[in-house]
Amino acid sequence: MMTGDEETRAREEDALINAAFQELLDIYLASQHRKKVELITKAFNFARQAHKGVRRHSGEPYIMHPLEVARIVCKEIGLGSTSICAALLHDVVEDTDYTVEDIRNLFGEKIAEIVNGLTKIAGGVFGAHASAQAENFKKLLLTMSEDIRVILIKIADRLHNMRTLEFMQVNKQYKIAGETLYIYAPIAYRLGLSRIKTELENLSFKYEHPEEYARIEKKIEKTSQERDILYGEFTHPICEQLDSMGYKYHITGRVKSPYSIWNKMQKKHVAFEDIYDILAVRIIFEPREGKDENNECFNIYIALTKLYNAHPDRLRDWVNKPRTNGYKALHATFMSQRGEWIEVQIRSEKMNEVAERGIAAHWKYKSLGESSNDDQLDNWLHTIKEILDDPQPNALDFLDTIKLNLYATEIFVFTPKGEIKTMPQNCTALDLAYSIHTFLGNHCIGAKVNHKLVPINHQLQSGDQVEILTSNAPRVEEKWLSFVTTAKARSKIQAALRRQQRLLQNEGESKLSQFLEQEGLGNYMGNVEKIWKLHKLNDREELMLAIGKGSIVLGNDDKDALLGNKKFSFQSLFSFNRDKKKDESNSVTQHENIDRKKPINLTDENLKSSYIIADCCHPIPGDDILGYYDDEKHIVIHKRNCPVADTIKSSHGDRILAAKWEMHKQLYFVVPIMIKGIDDMGVLHEITSIIYQQLNANIQKMNIESNDGIFEGTFWINVHDVEDVSNICENLKKIKNIKTIARIG
Repeated sequence: MMTGDEETRAREEDALINAAFQELLDIYLASQHRKKVELITKAFNFARQAHKGVRRHSGEPYIMHPLEVARIVCKEIGLGSTSICAALLHDVVEDTDYTVEDIRNLFGEKIAEIVNGLTKIAGGVFGAHASAQAENFKKLLLTMSEDIRVILIKIADRLHNMRTLEFMQVNKQYKIAGETLYIYAPIAYRLGLSRIKTELENLSFKYEHPEEYARIEKKIEKTSQERDILYGEFTHPICEQLDSMGYKYHITGRVKSPYSIWNKMQKKHVAFEDIYDILAVRIIFEPREGKDENNECFNIYIALTKLYNAHPDRLRDWVNKPRTNGYKALHATFMSQRGEWIEVQIRSEKMNEVAERGIAAHWKYKSLGESSNDDQLDNWLHTIKEILDDPQPNALDFLDTIKLNLYATEIFVFTPKGEIKTMPQNCTALDLAYSIHTFLGNHCIGAKVNHKLVPINHQLQSGDQVEILTSNAPRVEEKWLSFVTTAKARSKIQAALRRQQRLLQNEGESKLSQFLEQEGLGNYMGNVEKIWKLHKLNDREELMLAIGKGSIVLGNDDKDALLGNKKFSFQSLFSFNRDKKKDESNSVTQHENIDRKKPINLTDENLKSSYIIADCCHPIPGDDILGYYDDEKHIVIHKRNCPVADTIKSSHGDRILAAKWEMHKQLYFVVPIMIKGIDDMGVLHEITSIIYQQLNANIQKMNIESNDGIFEGTFWINVHDVEDVSNICENLKKIKNIKTIARIG
């Protein structure tokens, strides 16, 4: 029996659930999809019953989550009844006793296939172990290439989880936000879901760096009035011009997202006030009757050049050659009346829908018999399948290989016959060779770019004409991995290197067997292990490879080791004692029984004795940080935006710990600060005087270069925390000839 309060709450929750479902139906009925209300209602009732009595971390009934995912799938991505049903049912097989077979019997083969695909990657792309991560990611990519709706629903699922992330533990927030930024946002971008990609980035940023997020949002709000005035002044003449030309259109202002602003600040080492492209203007028009929408984009551009001066190097023609994700628009940058550059994006209504809804919009126009421009996406999915064909021994290498091209900006290059090839920015001649054919890449020895001979690592520019030069014999080298930028090139090089490695290992095996036979010794594991330990290698495979390469030549030392020579025993003892001393000298506490649900507090007393400060990012008090519980049970402290931490959040999320500083300006940390300015008499003296005398800080070392009247220097300064760094930078900015100052690293 329920109490009166419980009955009231149950009625309120039923009303809430029914209202959410009705909203979903209203959105669906307003779309252009076939009206399969009965099927959607059946899926909703089934999921509601299956999840009955279960609640989310927020305390709301669990069914609200599938309902929200279905709403995102329908309204924000634009999919139809099959996807809506799959979204409503996506957690049923994972979380209840129902099976995929039950779904198939009740809702048919297609919905069951999608639910099965979603169940395979349930709980996120990444599991607790490296092998599980790789397998889950492969499943995701395979289902993406078989039915793209699986990943679209998974992205909707992740978006709703990010929107409700406040109810999770802090360390879980870091894991989920890091995973989202590492893979889900890039995949959303690749599939053309620009609005969802932006929201995923912003939500990840909000939970990983809440103070920075709030600070940038406040500055965006503070400068909004000034931007509104600039927007009005800039667009008024454009409206008059488009009206006179007889266009139906609407113009919107697009403000750069907080994450995008912050990311640019980090990469360029500039302040918020130095970001000049926060405002962009978007013109969305209906093509005039009988006119081609591509040509109409250029007609509008020409009309705008009569009003404003266009930046000669900032015209981006995504109309005639769309991006890989299908995005079409004409981007141009114009000088406003106030002397500020403003980007203008010119799109037709159709182009705008494709930009907002990505691949779902492609399907819509394809079903209407119109061109969908999805060849590039098909090519990308084909590349994914090719990479999956090659086994990847290392899970993180596999993830990085796939991720390489998710965010890449495209350039266009030409073959000797004039064919256009779309490639990622910063790609090399070798990347192009592999994009054409694996054989061409494996045999590549150089290239001719615009009829000039260049090496294989030459970076290509948009508009280059490239001829690949080859040799008769393949010559794949490990150093190639250091400069290729595409997933396909990296995958094919790794596959070729593995083949070469297997051949060398076979050769090493043969040489070892021959050596042991000559010495009258058996080829058993104990003997082989003694040899690899003698040469300080990790395993049998490394030994065989080294012998095959010729870097190890078997001789008397190996014979002595196998026969138990005292010299070998002494060396082994010395090595053991040395390693033992090394272990004993490690003063970092091993945290055996730490409560991973609670944040760890870093104090002046425990920092050096109990934790390891990561060398990759050198966090200091005041930085947003997290802890990583490593294999040796040490806790390593990273900045939350450290690239290594990004990989950890994605690959070992279960080891992430929330961490916070509780320091009292007792310890010093060395921080590099980069300063650029005009090289004038006495500027260095002014810098050092302010640091030493006014701020009482110590410069540990400095490196300064001057060229053509401009100097650039890096100063390594002892500070207590981020507040000290900010104070130093603010005081140095007051020097007349200093133009840029920022902490680096």
